[in-house]
Parts: sequence; structure tokens; C-alpha cells
Amino acid sequence: MATPAKRRAPQGGHRPGSDSGSESGSGGSDGSEGSDSEEPIDEEVNIEFEAHSISDNDYNGIKKLLQQLFLKAPVNTAELTDILIQQNHIGSIIKQAEVQEDSSDDDDDDDDDEVFGFISCLNLTERKGTQCAEQIKELVLSRCEKSCDQHVVEQLSKLLSDCTKPVGLILSERFINVPPQIALPMHQQLQKELTEAQRTNRPCGKCHYYLLISKTFTEATKSNSKRREGRNQQKEELMFANAEEEFFHEKALLKFNYCVQEESDTCLGGRWSFDDVPMKPLRTVMIVPADGMSAIMEKLKDYLSL
Repeated sequence: MATPAKRRAPQGGHRPGSDSGSESGSGGSDGSEGSDSEEPIDEEVNIEFEAHSISDNDYNGIKKLLQQLFLKAPVNTAELTDILIQQNHIGSIIKQAEVQEDSSDDDDDDDDDEVFGFISCLNLTERKGTQCAEQIKELVLSRCEKSCDQHVVEQLSKLLSDCTKPVGLILSERFINVPPQIALPMHQQLQKELTEAQRTNRPCGKCHYYLLISKTFTEATKSNSKRREGRNQQKEELMFANAEEEFFHEKALLKFNYCVQEESDTCLGGRWSFDDVPMKPLRTVMIVPADGMSAIMEKLKDYLSL
């Protein structure tokens, strides 16, 4: 098997072995079924997940999930994946729990090793000078320049360049059909690990702000001017691919959206429709103060632990 679990999924009783509605083979749900049936397949499959420490064996799975976030953006996801593996005192991956049945099928081993999701943090300030960290900062700044007023660009630039107040990029990616309940123990564990890393002066521990880049969607039919002030953008009705990230959005001191329609060539990237309404794929950039994380965790607990 792949990496042995260094820790069982945090809060084992709440570990979401809940419904992961697997609808079509690849996990994409873009609203256009390719089956002969007139009604969409709406079948719930109960899958138990468990968390493991990140290891070398998870390289391909993590890189694939990073690529669904960054799409065609010039970000060295190979280097980013290597860094996340090297600092494995931070972050977790989720896999399907081992099924205690006869496992005579060798083909099943590949499925057991599949990374269904992961969470980690890249300290952009500590990693200053690495290609992937510089590319990520350049990406969000260039998108901000195209989407926001100058004062928002200046604010973001100042935050990203202030070495006295480190910025950590929280990366939380998963397959589209993995239920959001999995996010609560993953985020809680990440916060514990970041606190411990700061206490022991280990890499990635000290973050004054957190940066998130979320996969979001808005109705494609709504007319959106190409250049809008960030504050006006926030009034757009956003739908979050990772539902829990809406709570980070509420607490963000800086936030803006940019469109990735031209970069999306898979349904994971963005050809979505809900109730026959076409959706435009976006990325929503947020800067959240580290001292606001405990309030966000409480909101997540209320929302996700049912």
C-alpha cells in the first residue's frame, strides 16, 4: 500500500464516510449527461475516508489536484508539489479507507492509492525566491491589476512584499464529488500543525496572513464589465466549488475574482451548468488575517458538523 497513516483522520467519529455522490466516471458534473437515460443518475455511494501524512507516494495525486486549481497559469506545480512533500509536518492527504475484504484484485490497489484530496500551506514569504512562490505572487498581482482599482493592487502588493508579516498560501483541493464535511477535520488539523510549527520554529509556522485561491462560479448570463473595482465584484453571487471557503470569503480583508473561462478545457476547470443555467468559471483570491482563523473554524464547525 501507499504511505501508512501517521495519524488517523482527525476527529475520527466525524470523519466523513458520508455520501460522495459519484455521478459520472471522471468526477466532473458539468450538467450534460452522456448517457442514454432521460433522467440524470442521482446515486449516493458511501465511502469512508482517512487522512495520512503527505509522502513521496502522493506526488502524482497532489500535482493533479494543483493543476485543476491553476489550470494553464504559469505556475511550476512540480516544484510546488515537491515542497509540500518535503515539509510533511504540515498538511494531509485523504484516501479511501482500506476495505477489510478479500483484495485479490490487483487493479484495486491503484484506486486505494488514489489521492482524493489534500490540504497544506506554502509560506510565500519563507519560500521567497523559489520559482513557484514567485509565480504565484506574480499570478495574483497580475490578475488583480486587470480586475481591480489601483488602490487594491497597491494593498495586495504591499501585503505580499512585507517580510515582517509572512503570508501563507492555504491549498485545499479535492475531487468534485468528495463531500464538504471532509474539510472540517482537515482544516482543524492544519491549524494545529501550523501552531505547533510556530511553537517549535519549524518551516511554515509563522503566518500573519493567509492567501486562498478558490474555484468559484457565477452565472454566465450576467453581464460583467471587464474591469471592475474589487468591492463591486464582491456583490456578484458566487458559488464555491469548495463550499466551506465561503466562510473565508466573509472574513477576507481583500478579495477579488478573475475569469478562467479561456483556460478551462475540462469540466473540473469549469464548463459547468446548474439547472440548465451556464456558469462562468472564476478564481477568487482572498487574503485572510491569521487572527481571524479561529472564528472561521467555529463557523465551519457549525456549518459542517451535523
